[in-house]
Amino acid sequence: MLKQSRGIIHTTIPRHHVKHAIQSALADVGIVLLAYIAAFSARAVSVPLDFIQGTEFFIFAIIIIVGSLYVFGVYHRIWSRTSGHGITVIISAVLAATVVMVAFTLLLEPRPIPLSVVLLGNTLSVSGLIAVRFRSRLISGASWRWRVIWNHEFPKAKTHALIVGAGESGQILAWRMKHRFPSNDLSIVGFIDDDKNKQGMYIEGVRVLAGREDIPRLVEAYDVDLIIVSIHNIPGPEFRAILSFCERTKARIKVIPDVFEHMNAKTNTVLLRDVQAEDLLGRSIVSRHEAVDLTPIVRKVIMVTGAAGSIGSELCRQIMDYDPLKVIVVDNNESGLHDLITELESKFPKERLIPVLADISVDESIKPVFARYNPEIIFHAAAYKHVPMLEYHPNEALRVNVGGTLRLAELARAHHVERFVLISTDKAVNPSSVMGASKHVCEVILHALSQQGSYTGSGTNGSTNGTNGNHASAPQTLFTSVRFGNVLGSRGSVVPTFTRQIDVGGPVTVTHPNMTRYFMSTAEAVNLVIHAACLTNGDDIFILKMGEVVRIVDLAERMIRLRGLRPYEDIDIKFTHIRPGEKMHEELYDTLENPVETLHPNIIKLNTWTEANTSAFNAPLFLQHVRRLLKEGFDSGAANGSEPLAQLHELTAATSSGQGYTLSAD
Repeated sequence: MLKQSRGIIHTTIPRHHVKHAIQSALADVGIVLLAYIAAFSARAVSVPLDFIQGTEFFIFAIIIIVGSLYVFGVYHRIWSRTSGHGITVIISAVLAATVVMVAFTLLLEPRPIPLSVVLLGNTLSVSGLIAVRFRSRLISGASWRWRVIWNHEFPKAKTHALIVGAGESGQILAWRMKHRFPSNDLSIVGFIDDDKNKQGMYIEGVRVLAGREDIPRLVEAYDVDLIIVSIHNIPGPEFRAILSFCERTKARIKVIPDVFEHMNAKTNTVLLRDVQAEDLLGRSIVSRHEAVDLTPIVRKVIMVTGAAGSIGSELCRQIMDYDPLKVIVVDNNESGLHDLITELESKFPKERLIPVLADISVDESIKPVFARYNPEIIFHAAAYKHVPMLEYHPNEALRVNVGGTLRLAELARAHHVERFVLISTDKAVNPSSVMGASKHVCEVILHALSQQGSYTGSGTNGSTNGTNGNHASAPQTLFTSVRFGNVLGSRGSVVPTFTRQIDVGGPVTVTHPNMTRYFMSTAEAVNLVIHAACLTNGDDIFILKMGEVVRIVDLAERMIRLRGLRPYEDIDIKFTHIRPGEKMHEELYDTLENPVETLHPNIIKLNTWTEANTSAFNAPLFLQHVRRLLKEGFDSGAANGSEPLAQLHELTAATSSGQGYTLSAD
């Protein structure tokens, strides 16, 4: 509790803390008194001593030692969670007291008590003070060691655990697990640590056995069921290296997200989680990159469409970090919208959140939102995304993806929205599906509207050469598209599908043994989308660096191994077939799109709209054909998406090839 008076901050210790400190000090008085009685008695065996004079010195010693402990902050610590640093504090406090007491003794003549009694008394005091504060750990460690010695083996338990990481995180975890679980439920057989100085030592009564390369051997030798990785802020490459050894075993693998954040001191709760697909990527997220000016989205009225989806909901969460005036949360999913608003209202000011149940493809539904709330920035994440589904329902892809984007973008321009960001996809590159082709049409729609705009605004940051490549100034509404690959954990993606299949015992279904995809975590993708929104000069397409391409079957096998199971034996993997519209391998950009670096190392700008194809591009004619297609729709009798795909290709093929838009205006 802090009180401020005339610029000075005073600390007031809560009453229950004072009570605890007094109780601890009284216990220390008893410890020091017993220590000095023992030291005095031991010395008196060989040399006669004046007990009354010694008693007077005992009182002096108690005052000095307890006072020193107070000065060193011993009574302001929670000892149940203190590491080895606490021992150093106690020793330092008693050493300081010893210096004072020795000096005092040497100055008096005759000496009230032999120096040997002072030194022995303080040594015994240190031992007692430490033993009392670490009594739980000492007792549990001694008990564990006794069981090992008595039984000549590790205690019989349902689960044998191996902790990777003997640092502070691992030490706290071991202590908590010993107190949380009965000995017959879980036994910690040892630590794994690459530090040679720790190997062979005991921590919390548990031995540091070896380094990471010995994990497979130790799992076999000690019949380990559970491996827990407990290393605070572990870098991605190091984590994957450790996992490579763990995956060679039959043990299940768990991690502790943040040992300091996720351990409840009152209940001794130990929160462990399975290794997630995001962990395998090992990519760190820089929340705000210093080279990118993020002020364009600070304190704005921001609209997010598709807000109940995985990308949209994460956008809402991260946008709140930029102190928005309002966040207009738009979705046609009533339950999803309710759940998101309930979550956000528990963390952020309720008055800043505006839930809107609306269909972006219907003018009467979405148009009033602009008139009422005047959004300044729009993140357009609403779309149908499942490739095979849209092959059988192409008119829905046309209505929602294409029609919804056109309506939103035109309303944005009419209402002078500052920035409009389309969430696009790598499937828009040389599209083989209705879904991918519909998103490519959306990208071209933004280009067409940019070409029709009045160029009065200005963008910030941009590419490293400082130019857009098309024009010296940017349009009034800065339209931009951001492409990226698969998002881990989103609804319908392979990761939750594989998880469900593993949970029920398999089989895990993979379309083709050679199929590959790019993956990124939802949090990282959204973080980069926000940066791209600030980088744009308008009429831009950005792609996010997705890292290494991943074979789907490799991901499936790894997820099975991380559960302590064997692919094809415990959990079978079955190959089905490539579904309608799917590609074997995705691309992030076309060979003609000329990628260039930006101020952010993980965002690339594409020079899609070159001077040649822009000069030949007839924006009004293109938009006219889009509106006609939206009005007429695809042939409802088409058996699959091949004919709709061809019509979408016809809309965009010329612009993709760099030849301009050449359809006739019939």
